[in-house]
Amino acid sequence: MMKIRLLILIFSIMVSQKLALADNHNVSNEEKLKIQEGVASYYGKKFHMRKTANGEFFNMEEMTAAHKNLPFGTMLKVTNLKNGREVWVRINDRLPQNSKRIIDLSRGAAVELDMIRDGIVPVIIEAQDEDTIFSLLEHYKDNKPGDLRLRIFENPIEIEKPSIQSKQLEFCIEAELIAMN
Repeated sequence: MMKIRLLILIFSIMVSQKLALADNHNVSNEEKLKIQEGVASYYGKKFHMRKTANGEFFNMEEMTAAHKNLPFGTMLKVTNLKNGREVWVRINDRLPQNSKRIIDLSRGAAVELDMIRDGIVPVIIEAQDEDTIFSLLEHYKDNKPGDLRLRIFENPIEIEKPSIQSKQLEFCIEAELIAMN
């Protein structure tokens, strides 16, 4: 009877460890495409119809943005973390390299995110798809800016770490073996 209890205990702990490992590998699509998190601001009237860093004229009502170093033309989803609102923007301008903000949005994009009153809000920036991540990795090669999170999620390698449960199991097994003798 003691051996059966011991086997059931070992089996239940092993199954619970496998389930815990499986839960850790479920990475959401949003998490896979997230490339940056930080503060966004917006700009409008003062720069309206002036040339941007890529040479086009800035229209404050279009869905565009300035970024420190993402390539011009990159499409990004920006999510306002205060209210969950999202907008798609195209990079057409540059932020100063010493800026504390991660992105500067056009007034039109800021309206969509409902951030006009706040002026600055916490945001998450996501790439359009995994192909965009691959393109950005190719673009930067070995010179990827440290503040960008560009990585491809593949099938993970499962590594079992000893848990408190397994340590308890070892203790229980020792106690059971001592009791059997």
